[in-house]
Amino acid sequence: MMRAGSKGAQPHDADRNLRLFMMMDSLGTGGSERQFALLAGAFQRTPCDLYLGCIQRRGRFLDDLGEIAEYPVGGSFLTLRALHSLSTLVGFLRRAHIEVAQSFDFYTNLMLIPAARLAGVPVVLASQRQLGDLLPATKRRIQNSVFGWADCVVCNSLAAANQLATEGVPNTKLRVIPNGLPPGAFLEAVPALPPEPGVQRIGMIARMNDRAKNHDLFLRAVAAVASRFPLAEFVLVGDGPFRQQWEELAGQLGIGPRTRFLGERRDITSVLAALDVVVSPSRSESLSNAILEAMAAGRPVVATRVGGNPELVRDRGTGLLVAPEDEGALANALETLLASPDLAREWGENARRLARANFALDYTRERFEQLYIDLLAKKGRRQAAVAQRSRLL
Repeated sequence: MMRAGSKGAQPHDADRNLRLFMMMDSLGTGGSERQFALLAGAFQRTPCDLYLGCIQRRGRFLDDLGEIAEYPVGGSFLTLRALHSLSTLVGFLRRAHIEVAQSFDFYTNLMLIPAARLAGVPVVLASQRQLGDLLPATKRRIQNSVFGWADCVVCNSLAAANQLATEGVPNTKLRVIPNGLPPGAFLEAVPALPPEPGVQRIGMIARMNDRAKNHDLFLRAVAAVASRFPLAEFVLVGDGPFRQQWEELAGQLGIGPRTRFLGERRDITSVLAALDVVVSPSRSESLSNAILEAMAAGRPVVATRVGGNPELVRDRGTGLLVAPEDEGALANALETLLASPDLAREWGENARRLARANFALDYTRERFEQLYIDLLAKKGRRQAAVAQRSRLL
């Protein structure tokens, strides 16, 4: 059962469903937002009383979630509006007898963790879904301090967990649960771009609001490939304030007519079906949803060796890893795959098998469920935890 975080409830006992509250900043287009929506939908299909909250009720994933309570802060956690929202959230968590409260990003870490502690929630989970290297040092220190109030911090990659450990977060508090892929990600799809004889397509899927995604490196690398592969086309999926700049750069590099900017797309499986190779040239990644989706679609990936990318891309097994910011290495890797279509298909199939075995959404949900149950048991709620686990199974 899915509910917004706004209704009262009866106390939990061993015969009742687990009462879970999950909170996200907003529901815009992004990897963390997508994972929040997918996980919420997965829990909706279990005997779990799920309540949802956000700081800003906006974004494309709202349509997938139904009701969701909003706790606005007015641009700063120091405003009267923020204090009122915090008080409202504490009150709801108490009335609903929430047993597990989980935040999903930086801002909800700062809001939900102290609210849940004030409300007496038995199990409180924080999240780290990025490496943290792009956050200012002050924000990192504040967040790490707040992590001290959580029972554990769930990271979506080993790289993110290792980074927090180097910053002083105890290893005993860290857990790694990777992102999950819905069943539809593995289905065959009609290509969004029709196949053309001899044409090979290299694609990049990323929002155009963050320079760390490195669209300029992608464009420079494919420009170097263009002369050797005159029928190759280059596809960029995503939108944002930098789109015009990347369109102009493609023109300056002489590949404008061969570069397609598709904007935001909801038919990613169809877009991936039209691509031969997927590129992730980011400067910073924890666990890339774009790479995971490409793997599920059976596409080889060329990625920079940063963050959690090596946890996904098996070098010369499912794709190729290159040094960050190395335009020449990226171009060479792309040429290797374009020149060997059979090898590209083999690595793509390897990637699909790996994704299906390790990153299916149900597997991710089950790992979260087990974590909740384990933590409840440690808090002396063993009877309720055992009963809950038996119902979930």
